Amino acid sequence: MNQHRWIFIITGIVLSLSNNLNAQNRAEYKVRYHDPVLKQMDDQREKAVAVTDSINEAITDQQKARDKAAEDARKSLRSDITGVRKPASIDVFKTVPHFPPVAQYQSGMCWCFSGTSFLESEVTRQTGRKIKLSELHTVYYEYIEKCTRYIREHGDSFIGQGSEVNAVFRIMKKYGAVPAEVYTGLINTDKHEHTLLFEEIENYLKYCKKNDYWDETVAITSIRAILNKYLGEPPQNFTFEGKKYTPQEYFEKVLKLNLDDYCDVMSTTSIPFYTRGEFKVDDNWWHDSSYINLPLDEWYNALKKAITNGYGLAIGGDVSEAGYLGFEDVAFIPDFDIPNQYINQDSREFRIYNETTTDDHGLHLVGYAKVDNRDWYLIKDSGRSSRWGKHEGYYMYRDDYLKLKMLGFTVHKDALKDFLSRVK
Repeated sequence: MNQHRWIFIITGIVLSLSNNLNAQNRAEYKVRYHDPVLKQMDDQREKAVAVTDSINEAITDQQKARDKAAEDARKSLRSDITGVRKPASIDVFKTVPHFPPVAQYQSGMCWCFSGTSFLESEVTRQTGRKIKLSELHTVYYEYIEKCTRYIREHGDSFIGQGSEVNAVFRIMKKYGAVPAEVYTGLINTDKHEHTLLFEEIENYLKYCKKNDYWDETVAITSIRAILNKYLGEPPQNFTFEGKKYTPQEYFEKVLKLNLDDYCDVMSTTSIPFYTRGEFKVDDNWWHDSSYINLPLDEWYNALKKAITNGYGLAIGGDVSEAGYLGFEDVAFIPDFDIPNQYINQDSREFRIYNETTTDDHGLHLVGYAKVDNRDWYLIKDSGRSSRWGKHEGYYMYRDDYLKLKMLGFTVHKDALKDFLSRVK
């Protein structure tokens, strides 16, 4: 075979390879093929799921309707008022100066509403000035304090909407106070609704605990952001009667209250009488142990003497009894619960121990009257049931209700002169 023939053969092979390279597979997008059999099976499955979902939804709707009907029809045991001679109206009471009741609506702020109302009356009693204060300024910073402790204790601290009256004092000492018109804590509404606020705070703190995240600076910055979202940011300074103040300056120069002059008083056999101890309820989340413990008779006498001498009191206790009647504006202990002659230290303690007396609600005791030889007390209340009767925002408590169901009170130390000398 000659050289020319080899060249021809090699050239043919090269051309053939070149043609094959030009004809190789190419990548291209095509509409996905839907297998009709699989599609039919998918459709059948979806129809079956839809039927199941429809059945489940119908059952769930029936259950919700049943539960709603049961809740709507649910009855609570209440006493009638046979034999109860209540005051004819709130006008029969001798009262301390106070502002009209303010509603807390959907919030756990009774502690602050009662404590703030109490201090407003104290400002009037001591200075003659009538100044309506912001409750929400205190609530804002109580959340800051509560969440700070939670972070520092790595989740080992109670978190709830509630607190105690003396928390108002603690917050005002540290953060001051502002007039009501300066900070309302209301954004695009005229009613307090803290359900979503508390849920967001609680969920954030749960996240911190679950992830073992305890950076205080970052955490409290986040808490502030949540509070600002729902309540607005409190003012750092403001103008009152033509003068500019910070909240701390306003508290010191305008309110002029010495908050160390106030005492918290309880009555329980769990610690010795005439000593100080912790009020052991969840809302005392910072474990304040400065509460004075008096025997029931002296506890009640101190309360009665204070109000009859012109001192208002902040009180707190249980408001879930059969004799607690919002539509009648009264609270008393019916005989079928316990006859009045058996209300004493032990019957009181028994209910504290078995938790049928609990720390439900904070109130402001503003007046006293004697009716049918019984002591009656006018109570300013931020709760909803106090708005069901004729006297919006008020209850009339009979003496037996205070003795059995109220756990403690706060009052100026001058009202306790006859008792403090015996406290160790």
